[in-house]
Amino acid sequence: MPLYSFEGVSPTVHPDAWIAPTATLIGDVTVEEGASVWYGAVIRADFGRIVIRAGANIQDNSVVHVNDGVCEIGRNVTVGHQCLVHDCTVGEQALIGNGSTVLDKAEIGARALVAAGATVTPNSVVPPEMIAMGSPAKKHVPLSDSARVWVEHNAAIYQELARRHARGIEPVEPIRPTED
Repeated sequence: MPLYSFEGVSPTVHPDAWIAPTATLIGDVTVEEGASVWYGAVIRADFGRIVIRAGANIQDNSVVHVNDGVCEIGRNVTVGHQCLVHDCTVGEQALIGNGSTVLDKAEIGARALVAAGATVTPNSVVPPEMIAMGSPAKKHVPLSDSARVWVEHNAAIYQELARRHARGIEPVEPIRPTED
């Protein structure tokens, strides 16, 4: 797993967290117990601090960056595939849908859902247990029953999947063509 110190500050990863071998962590990053950072994700804390709380998951090809403060990803949060999470706060058990963008100083409430492809603009607030939709994400509606299932169960699914990946992935040598 590529971990890089920046100006003397190195990432801190709990021994029970899982970092994919192609994820990259740079600078003042803390990853707590049971959290996971997936393939191709970049967590870069060169201006400020990034904290990924226990049980959270940052999925494939997502980017988390921070300005001069703290970007906090709460306990059991899911940041879906190919998201940009920039200098904001994501509350406990929230779900940031695939391809979403959450920008500077935005606050995502506990158990809220940012719909796939949505853009949460700077300084916006998504209240707890609401769905934020659109680009910009101005429409907020209460969690539906089906959305609530995703919010309540996705972190646990990814915690188990991270344990499986920790036990079950191994590099494979490339297959070379045989000469006839």
